[in-house]
Amino acid sequence: MNTETINILKKKATPAKFPDGVVYTCLSTPLIKQIALSLKVSIRDLEITALAENIIPERYVRNMRMLSTTDQQMLLKAHVCIIGLGGLGGTVVEVLARMGVGTLTLIDGDTFEDHNLNRQLLATEETLGVSKAEIACLRVNAINSSVTVHCHDQYLDNSNADALMKACDVAVDCLDNIPARFILEKAAKQLNIPLVAAAVAGITGHVTTIFPQDDGLKQIYGNSENIRPKGAETILGCLAHAVMVIASLECTEVMKIILQTGSLLRNKLMLVDLTDYTIECLEL
Repeated sequence: MNTETINILKKKATPAKFPDGVVYTCLSTPLIKQIALSLKVSIRDLEITALAENIIPERYVRNMRMLSTTDQQMLLKAHVCIIGLGGLGGTVVEVLARMGVGTLTLIDGDTFEDHNLNRQLLATEETLGVSKAEIACLRVNAINSSVTVHCHDQYLDNSNADALMKACDVAVDCLDNIPARFILEKAAKQLNIPLVAAAVAGITGHVTTIFPQDDGLKQIYGNSENIRPKGAETILGCLAHAVMVIASLECTEVMKIILQTGSLLRNKLMLVDLTDYTIECLEL
């Protein structure tokens, strides 16, 4: 942005202190929205500009000891596609919006039903019968107005996957059936997009990250021609705390991919069993 905008940000910014007493310079969320409106620029671009000047949007202050201002800019510039907006997807949407991932594409053709209420963060008694994509979009807008959100009230299939996902940097599998996961993986590989995939049954789950060059899902489920539509969740159900643990692990992988930091679950399968707190990483 131009020098005038930077000067306005510097003039409006105020000093504050971290809990340990270290001083930082910040802008409140209402003030950023006000400045963006007056300058007719996007809130996200304004936040990126502020961070480049070491001015921290107050909403991200508690990110700053684990992340740098450069990291936060990278998150704001990233585009993540979340496929499936139920148990896993609802939590992933919530976490990534709060982290400040700048663009989210949300895909699901389903509506909320009574049996979603036990575990799906976006499901409430008021949203029963309503499009999951519509509610997810409203939730993102309520959490973080700097996030650009594209919601698609349709199921991902071979005919629309490329068009829906083509602009994304990372795809997140939050689906509830195995054939759809193979469709998603195929599209991600064709578009050269890394895919974070997970599944939950009962109070167990698994997470893996698949890059376009990797064998991926067939290492877990076998060949796509011989798979069953559903996994163990049809017998075991899914409990909320397990869903949220696995979804949080997916978000961790997404952050690592965007920031290009830390070790990934690439060619590995993390198995989590909350029955006895067993966590294992298997080589694929």
